[in-house]
Amino acid sequence: MPVPAKLPPFDAGDPLGIDDLLSPEDLAIRDTVRGWTADRVLPYIADWYEKGELPGIRELARELGSIGALGMSLEGYGCAGATAVQYGLACLELEAADSGIRSLVSVQGSLAMYAIHRFGSEEQKQRWLPSMAAGGTIGCFGLTEPDHGSDPAGMRTYAKKDGTDWVLNGRKMWITNGSVAGVAVVWAQTDEGIRGFVVPTDSPGFSAPEIRHKWSLRASVTSELVMDDVRLPADAVLPGVTGLKGPLSCLSHARYGIVWGAMGAARSSFEAALEYAKTREQFGKAIGGFQLTQAKLADMALELHKGILLAHHLGRRLDAGKLRPEQVSFGKLNNVREAIEICRTSRTILGANGISLEYPVMRHATNLESVLTYEGTVEMHQLVLGKALTGLDAFR
Repeated sequence: MPVPAKLPPFDAGDPLGIDDLLSPEDLAIRDTVRGWTADRVLPYIADWYEKGELPGIRELARELGSIGALGMSLEGYGCAGATAVQYGLACLELEAADSGIRSLVSVQGSLAMYAIHRFGSEEQKQRWLPSMAAGGTIGCFGLTEPDHGSDPAGMRTYAKKDGTDWVLNGRKMWITNGSVAGVAVVWAQTDEGIRGFVVPTDSPGFSAPEIRHKWSLRASVTSELVMDDVRLPADAVLPGVTGLKGPLSCLSHARYGIVWGAMGAARSSFEAALEYAKTREQFGKAIGGFQLTQAKLADMALELHKGILLAHHLGRRLDAGKLRPEQVSFGKLNNVREAIEICRTSRTILGANGISLEYPVMRHATNLESVLTYEGTVEMHQLVLGKALTGLDAFR
């Protein structure tokens, strides 16, 4: 084993040297997204969160398009064609700013654009993807219903053939970007099985009332989708898939981004706690000098950087075409759960200040409660892994 002449200094921000695994292009993309959030999100996010709004979302979407963050891992049609790791690094930086910002990007790229890119016709791709990649058109993804979340096979939204047209009726719930979207990818039951439909949101009978009174993801647009006899042409259906394989493959892509994003929220909270511990004095010295505080910081650093390593490993597998859905469940379950614990522990270090919006910790903690649930609850991911481990299906 070679012995280095001189070891590099210990870096508290990257204690495992994970940056050594990244290429110059990886680092450039990460730094670009980090710089954008520092300029366009961080100075304002506490006010947006407190007011429960995301003002200027269309302008933000165009800016995100200009830096290549929308549909960035897709090829062609104005998309950046980035690697999975590069997309993950972007998600980490976006969620370090706020989960709502990362959700905007994830729903646009990993759900709505991904569905059209993978399952759409060439005409659908040409019509929608360039504008969505540029942020000129915002998309949303309609799968969850008021009575059907973890069991999408029971959805009641239905599309019926009427001549060559389709007539779409139903409700979708908890839809990010819904009331600002120009296009919705809506999944519905049909006589042929579950199909996806590309629905312009100005279609007669389509509406998207915004959901208010949220205590999580407050700086994010969340809506209901209402479809009353929405008439669509024959070419509105996504031709490339029938059945739950379609929406579930989109969810797997979005969950991958969450594996990275959750670590961004965790990093932001950890950094706030670390800095506070070095400057806050009690009993005549900085609280970071007490053993119990150092134990908390050490445990948080362990889980944070193990989570980033896990995300990086899954990204390399995705780039190699080897990432299985069960492995995505592994990452989503672990990293979101550990991120919430890091936020809660950071709050204890900050004491009463931890509940103030002057610090990001409580905002991240409440946001992550939503992230823990959407794109598959804890229980669903546990059952995915349980089935993979035992070969026995416990879903029903």
